[in-house]
Amino acid sequence: MDMREQPIQSVGFIGTGIMGLPMAKHLASAGFKVTAYNRSTSKAEVLAEHGVRVVESAAEAASGNDAVVVMLSSGPVCDDVLFSKPNGAAWQMKPGSVLIVMSSIPVSTAKAHAQLAESAGIQYLDAPVSGGEVGAQSANLSIMVGGKDEAVASCQALFQVMGRPIHIGPIGTGQLTKLANQLIVASTIVTVAESLLLAEKGGAQLNKVREALLGGFASSRILELHGKRMIEENFTPGGTAINQVKDTQAALKLAESLDLKLPMLGLTDALFRDLIDHGHGELDHSALILELRRLNQL
Repeated sequence: MDMREQPIQSVGFIGTGIMGLPMAKHLASAGFKVTAYNRSTSKAEVLAEHGVRVVESAAEAASGNDAVVVMLSSGPVCDDVLFSKPNGAAWQMKPGSVLIVMSSIPVSTAKAHAQLAESAGIQYLDAPVSGGEVGAQSANLSIMVGGKDEAVASCQALFQVMGRPIHIGPIGTGQLTKLANQLIVASTIVTVAESLLLAEKGGAQLNKVREALLGGFASSRILELHGKRMIEENFTPGGTAINQVKDTQAALKLAESLDLKLPMLGLTDALFRDLIDHGHGELDHSALILELRRLNQL
């Protein structure tokens, strides 16, 4: 099938976790024929109520569809699920279909994936997202797309169901933009946590501090959403600390390869790794304030 001439109608969806589940629901509700797979089948079964066909393997989810969307946890997991031989999902895709990796993976991994996809006769896009669980549920994700113009154009309708796509440039630039996003998110979480801790130690009422700051130049989504989490000590994960470190580590490796010194990134990564080392890796990344409390014996 020439994707430039025929619209995408059927979608395989691999990875229906915290974010993947609402994304798959939106696609089904928009009229796409969706086949879904998740390693924990119970997490995908709810999709059957929305007209999604739930299958027992990633290969089955990929087979015969016009596009395959991937929302898995990391680059190594994507490598295994998609490109292991002989049963990797990518090898089961029909010629000309589009593999869309929306997971956050290293830039080098995206480029390697694209070469493997070409050898399999399929198209490839790296299209990581930002907006977290809230953005996925509200179909308001920022979608950062890397890939060839024709493949991106063929997927516009699909992307627009899930959020706001922007074509950044060639393969890998979507992941590069996501790393930039994660640097801003992670370092801002640290700054918000430090600011709230300073205000608390100084005797201010934190909900009032947050309210005041949201009305000024310091306002941000991190202060709005994660500042609230910190004040309420609600660390049920949207994005986990472990996943945050996956991204800071990838950014550090890329910066090293580019001979860049990024001191804020190094400090941020170290604080999040300490949070994980003290048993909080599965909490929301806003739990970074717990590590600051520990450092200050509070």
